[in-house]
Amino acid sequence: MKIIETSSTSPAKLKAQEREWIYNGLDACVTMEVLDALLPQLDSLTGSTYAFSRALQGPVLEMRLRGIRINQSRKADVIQQYMEDLSVLECNLERIVGEGLGLWGFNWRSNRDLIELFYDRLGIPIIRKQGRPTVNREALEKMEAYYIARPIVSHLTKMRELAKRISVLKTEIDNDGRIRTSYNIAGTETGRFSSSFSEFGTGTNLQNIEDSLRSVFIADPGYKMAYLDAEQGESRCVGAIEWNLFHDPRYLDACESGDLHTQVSKLCEPTTFPWTGDPMEDRKIAELEYYRHYSLRKLCKSIGHGTNYKGGPSTLHKMYKVPEQLIRDFQPKYFAAFPAHLQWHAHVQRTLRQEGKLVSLTGRLRHFFGRRDSDETLRAAIAYDPQGSLADIVNQGMLRVWQARDCQLLMQNHDAIVVQYPEEEEDEIVPKILKQLRYPIELRYGRELITPYGCKTGWNFGEHSAENVDGLKEYQPNDQRRRSPEVGILDRKFHSIHRKLRSA
Repeated sequence: MKIIETSSTSPAKLKAQEREWIYNGLDACVTMEVLDALLPQLDSLTGSTYAFSRALQGPVLEMRLRGIRINQSRKADVIQQYMEDLSVLECNLERIVGEGLGLWGFNWRSNRDLIELFYDRLGIPIIRKQGRPTVNREALEKMEAYYIARPIVSHLTKMRELAKRISVLKTEIDNDGRIRTSYNIAGTETGRFSSSFSEFGTGTNLQNIEDSLRSVFIADPGYKMAYLDAEQGESRCVGAIEWNLFHDPRYLDACESGDLHTQVSKLCEPTTFPWTGDPMEDRKIAELEYYRHYSLRKLCKSIGHGTNYKGGPSTLHKMYKVPEQLIRDFQPKYFAAFPAHLQWHAHVQRTLRQEGKLVSLTGRLRHFFGRRDSDETLRAAIAYDPQGSLADIVNQGMLRVWQARDCQLLMQNHDAIVVQYPEEEEDEIVPKILKQLRYPIELRYGRELITPYGCKTGWNFGEHSAENVDGLKEYQPNDQRRRSPEVGILDRKFHSIHRKLRSA
């Protein structure tokens, strides 16, 4: 092996390969020096988190290398449909702006044109960000209050949404027809993964793919896909926290009732509806119209989650597009049903101000370096434990699934994982996976937190429908569905070869 004295050698005199050797060597040496300084600082809490993070490198690397197969034909069809929808909206907006305001040649992608349209032509009071006029998403939401701007804002919002979907679908994939992502185990303060494009500059963040785009992600030939989702995971963690701190079982009991949102509906409105005590009938009742076009169950699901994290009426109004007055009416009833929520918020606030750190249900320590008396820091502290604990619960289960080797990991989606397995072995493998994902958390007073998982199976990542017969459907043993024939000749060829190899 060649030895290079870096202290006396000029980079200009080295070959490109030698410079890469030096770069990698120095990178490894510095990393080791940092590790030697950090290891003595670890205690029982931080040492456990570090060991867990190291253990996750195996499944994460395997997912990054494997990637997930893309249905090229379906991808092209979806892009074409979105392009046609976008073209129609562009024509409509051009007529509105041109014939209505005389602004011909308007470019909806240009901030300058949008600023001229809203602030100069329509005369809407200027909305600023960092002192400058803005037409970002938040500004458009505010402009909806002006009747004259509403149809234009409606078009722009939908057009931006379509443009974003098209951009995701046009993301460059690798030469083998698969898309990959780069997972970062330490990418967030809570312990949740983050993801971005792969090391080769292809792919994208696969953890937040919209439902409407998911059908282009497919299982390999001979394999079937399963989507395993932690049911009401963050809510269960909130209930477990309140049980540990205050011995209050109400919210955790509601989570474990089988249908949290219906149970919350009954507690918030005990006399308004004729509740029967039958879970199926009560769910139907909870889904009846409650306020305008909102059902009580929808309200409890959307607003309850935000309220758990100290979301106020104005914030939740913007987040969920629910009338602000509806939220103001709902929250007092919600807190009356679950008073431990307010106790928990106050406990976090005291702990944050006194200690500046929190330890989650799963033993993950986090220091908060922002101003301890700011609302932003407080909201981050309140969200930390449920989000961080659920991330650890899901990742502990994922690690067990990977170690068992009964299936192949494809994706980690924050509170869910996606796997594939030989389709003819589904009824043998799926129950094993559900068992492997079980990760109990011991609580105080002899109680245990067990997060159940829902399971949907299919041959692509989209929801099952008449238009997407290969999509994900609630798992039932002895599924009689069969995969639709592959369209491409190369796909059929590969499928045939794969079958022969498996049967050999």
